[in-house]
Amino acid sequence: MQLIIAEKPDQGAKLAAPFKHKKTQGYIQIDKCPAFPDGAYVSWAVGHICELVPPEEYDPAYKRWSLDSLPILPGKFKHRITPNKAKQFNLLNDLLKRPEVKEIIIASDAGREGEYIVRIVIQLSGVKKPMKRLWISSLTPRAVEQGFANLKEEIETRNLYYEAVSRSCADWLVGMNGSRVYSLLFQRRGVQGVFSTGRVQSPTLALIVAREKEISNFKPEPFWEVKAKFAFDGAEYEGTWFKGEETRLKTPEEAEEIRARCEGKDAVVDSIETERKEFQPPQLFSLSSLQASANQIFKYSPQDTLSALQQLYLDGYISYPRSDSSYVTDEEAKQFPDILKKLAGFQELSPFLPAPKSTLIGNKRYVNAAKVGDHYAIIPTEQVPTPGKLQGMNLNLYLLIAKRLIAAHEEKAIIDYTNLVTRVDGRDPFMTKGKVIVQEGWRKVLYDNAPKKKTKASAKEEDNSGKEEDDEDMSVLPPVKEGDTGKVADVQVKEGKTQPPKRYTEGQLITLMKTAGKHLDNAELEKVLQRTEGLGTEATRAGIIGGLKDRQYIEVRKNMVYATNKGTVLIEALGESVLASAEMTAKWEQRLGEIGQGQESPKAFMEQAQRLAQKIVADAVAAEKGWTFTVELPSGEQRPAYGKPGGSQQNGEQGRSGASSPELGACPICGKPVVDKKKLYGCTGYPSCLFTISKKILGKAISDSQVKRLLDKGQTLTLKGFKKGERTFDAALSWNAEQKKLDFLFADRVEKTDQAKPRT
Repeated sequence: MQLIIAEKPDQGAKLAAPFKHKKTQGYIQIDKCPAFPDGAYVSWAVGHICELVPPEEYDPAYKRWSLDSLPILPGKFKHRITPNKAKQFNLLNDLLKRPEVKEIIIASDAGREGEYIVRIVIQLSGVKKPMKRLWISSLTPRAVEQGFANLKEEIETRNLYYEAVSRSCADWLVGMNGSRVYSLLFQRRGVQGVFSTGRVQSPTLALIVAREKEISNFKPEPFWEVKAKFAFDGAEYEGTWFKGEETRLKTPEEAEEIRARCEGKDAVVDSIETERKEFQPPQLFSLSSLQASANQIFKYSPQDTLSALQQLYLDGYISYPRSDSSYVTDEEAKQFPDILKKLAGFQELSPFLPAPKSTLIGNKRYVNAAKVGDHYAIIPTEQVPTPGKLQGMNLNLYLLIAKRLIAAHEEKAIIDYTNLVTRVDGRDPFMTKGKVIVQEGWRKVLYDNAPKKKTKASAKEEDNSGKEEDDEDMSVLPPVKEGDTGKVADVQVKEGKTQPPKRYTEGQLITLMKTAGKHLDNAELEKVLQRTEGLGTEATRAGIIGGLKDRQYIEVRKNMVYATNKGTVLIEALGESVLASAEMTAKWEQRLGEIGQGQESPKAFMEQAQRLAQKIVADAVAAEKGWTFTVELPSGEQRPAYGKPGGSQQNGEQGRSGASSPELGACPICGKPVVDKKKLYGCTGYPSCLFTISKKILGKAISDSQVKRLLDKGQTLTLKGFKKGERTFDAALSWNAEQKKLDFLFADRVEKTDQAKPRT
């Protein structure tokens, strides 16, 4: 008999679905069948069921934060069962040790973290039984059956476990020591609180702070332009005076002189030059490009996008979402005609189907097995949902993915760009730009729901071609030809000011993290970051941004990312430390990738990580003597007594023990911050405001991230597993502003909750 261990309960249910089975508390039993001649158990972890132990479990003295105790360098890293997940571990431990279980199948997400989650459970159980690896990129019945029929030997993916555990332990060293040393040094300056640092978090924050400084240091400069309106035989159009490549003048006197000499003068069409450009359809989505597009079009945060994509994946509607590839293999491409046929059932997609091209096989822009890593691009699976089944964010994202696939089957877009030069009085040239779309091609599919106004950057980001011109100031040109004569009907001087660089949106921040290599001076390291996809991974970037928000290092207002004073002073304190540079991440990702490929020793890597932790502490203590800045924490953050800082920094990119409860959002009743009050979520305006939300509603635990979403958007994502009597159901929680209570929100109706009534 085999034991199949998935990463999460929903995933476990999908793996059992193609086979005859029965559900039991905590696991599923598959009956004997051709795929499992002796039957099988299916159980699951609940995310990271095990964790690295905190410093105080190595030495109780570490519970008190002290500079004298740094750096903390465990001789051998230990794991423990995450306290609130002990029940599921005990169940897995029992299943692993059952005598009828002869083989274990690792069936977590096919990546390094999935490998880590399951293997560490097996390791802590002490069981040493033969293992196999299920490696699939979608959870449709067809993909599951094929995956079990083609299991990998566990040795084929063992190095991914070494890579993941090395990453986790090294990040613990950097995060734990960096966070403690900087928090203690700030405390010495009278600033209480925890200043978390991390290998990916800190250089990402440094990029945001750098942009904030560019904006604050920017000095706008005035400029003037001369705009003329021309009349040619009843046709009118506008032009801008230019010289060389420049249209802006530095003084109003120059502009006024040009205006005066052009007023009422004769004009002639001096030249008309047209350039035809062709734009290939964009590539298929990776997670980063999908998060960027979803943020640009719908203003969805990267974390919300990833959460919704994970649900679509678990439902079997899309392929694995944490993919860094934009390509598929021939095997996936063979299914596209059938998928497109099914997609025609959506009224939003039917106008674009059938597509001009019947297949993508042979098209290396999309189908290239050599460029498919652990997973292929994010695509709809053959399990297409019935129209009307998906709602809200899930529907929008599904259609976005589907349209990208349809666009790949479309013709190229062809656009004629024309520059018309009109010369006034034989002297002053004016430029008019226009375009004519000769062939709409794939644009009609993707620009159907895109923002009406695009900047040059956003057009590139969306069509992924990197070639499209800025559409602004493009007009439909009049029917004139070279040599035609007319008059200047009007001429005006327009004053303007240079603008500072814009703050990043959350979507642009995802793209920036992925391309962070361009911010390095070292060409070789830049190549490394390009190969390793920049800062973080597809799976972690959204979480890193979320962590920066939670720690009050950044704020997001109207989709724009602002660095807070707290974030700015931390980066100033880090100064030239490797913690604030993408350089360390470049080196580490290179070494980690080599561990995953079996080319690098995990032991040698950890020795390097320990030396780096020592350097971080020494450099911070030395640099503190030169600190000249002052610190003002955000108004919502408390300043706890910090004489004996406690707690632990469990992961360099997570954990903020010792800090006060962060704000989760604004109270929908009084507007004051809502925070985690340990036993419940409540308004800080208590006792004048009694708004609360229970941490468990009808048996379902409500996470702080869902509370944040509820307070920000008025409703949570769909939550699975509410229990009422013997009935189990899925629903979102929605805030009813009129009745000042929570409602259950279903796809087709709303019901009042019985247990989630905030007191008012």
